[in-house]
Amino acid sequence: LQKTLILLQVTTSVVIGKTLMILFPNAMKRHILKLGEKSRMNENPKFSYENWGPTFFSFKYLLFVLRVKWKRLEDEAWEGHPAPNTPVVTLNGEVHHLLDFMQDNRPLILNFGSCT
Repeated sequence: LQKTLILLQVTTSVVIGKTLMILFPNAMKRHILKLGEKSRMNENPKFSYENWGPTFFSFKYLLFVLRVKWKRLEDEAWEGHPAPNTPVVTLNGEVHHLLDFMQDNRPLILNFGSCT
């Protein structure tokens, strides 16, 4: 049921976004560029709007967003249930899963933080 609701929400969003891009291309370009500012994508001198802007609301975009949202459904943690085995990336770029780091009966401790 959750996947169906996500499919309907994302598909509706993509159809509306694509329609607005066709009807109001300049306004949508400004809107997408503002989104790029929030994600700091605009700071990369190798990317211009023409490289990534038109990909918004495409069929590939739809499939990508669906894959990400459906994968996140598997990452939900519930009290009293096993921890999700989410993918993690090491500092040298290797992809593992969280539970790959479990050893024997030792507890696995996750420490979250940030450096700003």
